[in-house]
Amino acid sequence: MTPIEEMGLRAKNAAKILRTSDPETKTKALGMMADAILAHQDEIIAANEEDLREAEINGMARAMMDRLLLTPDRIKGMSDALKDVAAWPDPVGKVTEDYTRPNGLRIRKVSIPLGVIGIIFESRPNVTSDCAGLCVRAGNCVILRGGHEAFRSNNAVTDVMRAALSEAGLPEDCVQLVQDLSHESAHELMCLSDYIDVLIPRGSSRLINRVLDESKVPVIQTGAGNCHIYIDKDADPKMALDITVNAKTSRPSVCNAAETLLIHEDAANMLPDIADALTAKGVELRCDEHARDILAGKVSDPDMIKEASETDWGTEYDDLIMAVRVVSSVDEAIDHIDKWSTHHSEAIVTENEETAQRFMAEVDSSAVYWNASTRFTDGGEMGLGAEIGISTQKLHARGPMGVDQLVTYKFMLTGDGQIR
Repeated sequence: MTPIEEMGLRAKNAAKILRTSDPETKTKALGMMADAILAHQDEIIAANEEDLREAEINGMARAMMDRLLLTPDRIKGMSDALKDVAAWPDPVGKVTEDYTRPNGLRIRKVSIPLGVIGIIFESRPNVTSDCAGLCVRAGNCVILRGGHEAFRSNNAVTDVMRAALSEAGLPEDCVQLVQDLSHESAHELMCLSDYIDVLIPRGSSRLINRVLDESKVPVIQTGAGNCHIYIDKDADPKMALDITVNAKTSRPSVCNAAETLLIHEDAANMLPDIADALTAKGVELRCDEHARDILAGKVSDPDMIKEASETDWGTEYDDLIMAVRVVSSVDEAIDHIDKWSTHHSEAIVTENEETAQRFMAEVDSSAVYWNASTRFTDGGEMGLGAEIGISTQKLHARGPMGVDQLVTYKFMLTGDGQIR
């Protein structure tokens, strides 16, 4: 067997134990994982500093460096996230349907773990603990494959969690990290259908598309976030400015950050103030011809106003860059989103309820906002608990995928001798 196949076999064996573990044991294990991450903070930060040094030498973009960085506050956040998951109700064993047929056969629909989940992700080492915790809470084993840029950080976090799992009485192989970061190992993981039940890619659209193209394991598509803000002609100017600046600049490297601003031509008088607020925070604006004409001579930093190309409308920048287009109607805004969106998060800013309701009904994304920033597409912010990613497809879950979305179900039938 190859090393990847051996990992799959170990995960499959561990899953037999984890799926029948009682909620108290899983809660205890998650609490110990959270405590261990804090207790070993110095080792984790030391490993992260090595990753950061190498990333800087390799010329990693500043937004990606921010995703990679671990600080004491972020490590505390990782620990707190595990504690939150530990406190979340166990999703396994819930009876969602219970009925009896006319022949006396009792049928129950009961939630069960998915089994073994493979997760391929990039850059962010906090994903390692988030995904491990969510999977364990839902009774799933997980095989993680992070990017080379966070290899030392991911190993440090994984080693700490595996030791905590063992100490809590669960197999340490409930959580495993792939050590071979070659393209070949990634492809092998995507083809490990004998051992992995579901594969979840988290990262760039390039990564996600590769997994969709190559995987023989069922895939839940997450993460790609070409998100839009549409400022309607009936928008409140201050609200439009505040929402746009927050959606683009509060953390530009994450998937729920806005990448494109669409603005109604009758709201064009708002655009110079919005542009100044964005460029003051370092945002480069890639504008269509109409937007450039509106901004000509009306912005403090004209060097930050660039000409948009056709590819800008479909780009997830993960950086302080935003595409800007002027539209003539809500119909044109919806058509643009329909063509270019990754179906993650889109927002309309308007005081017109009829327009807002139409936008929310017709835009086909996993989260659609009226007068709020796209930055709330997050399990914790939506009151759903920690999440493993934002599903942008329609099966088997959509939007923030938390503990409750990491289970499937089976039917349990009880009779007293019925035959057909």
